[in-house]
Amino acid sequence: MGSVVLIVLLLPVFAGLAFLIRVVDGSPVLYRRRVVGYRGGFDAYKFRTMIPEADAILAADAQLHRVYAKQFKLKSDPRVTRLGAWLRRYSLDELPQLFNILTGQMSLVGPRMITAPELQKYGPYQQLLLTVKPGLTGYWQVRGRQKVSYAERVRMDVYYITHWSLGLDLVILLKTPSRVMLGEGAY
Repeated sequence: MGSVVLIVLLLPVFAGLAFLIRVVDGSPVLYRRRVVGYRGGFDAYKFRTMIPEADAILAADAQLHRVYAKQFKLKSDPRVTRLGAWLRRYSLDELPQLFNILTGQMSLVGPRMITAPELQKYGPYQQLLLTVKPGLTGYWQVRGRQKVSYAERVRMDVYYITHWSLGLDLVILLKTPSRVMLGEGAY
């Protein structure tokens, strides 16, 4: 229900961002990222923030790939467009995931969605992670984002899953807008 309300309220934002990406960075406007989830893999939707040949650039640069393999994120990622950096800073690139929530693949609050290669970083907690839907926002997103190590991110996801409550979800939902508006720890 929350995703429907947000999609309707944010329709002008969706249209404006899609137009801006198309004009500034060209097509495609959306990017589909294959992630693991509660009922297997699915395509998570995002507004495109990288140049179209981003995967080829990462594959061709061994040093870049080595750094990426540690955090599955690059602080000064040469593949990210100027507009894409702005979209990421304020998490606007994540808005299309409201449609993943609408189809039941994600939840408003949950652990961060991850790719199959990232699942290895969860060690003995891999199966635990797959017992819940990934969230548009979550404990990690409001308590550090990219400022924390991947190991700390895993600990935060495990903490969220093992301590889940409606109250915890409400706290996370209330903290999310201020964290997004400040753009702290996002890149």
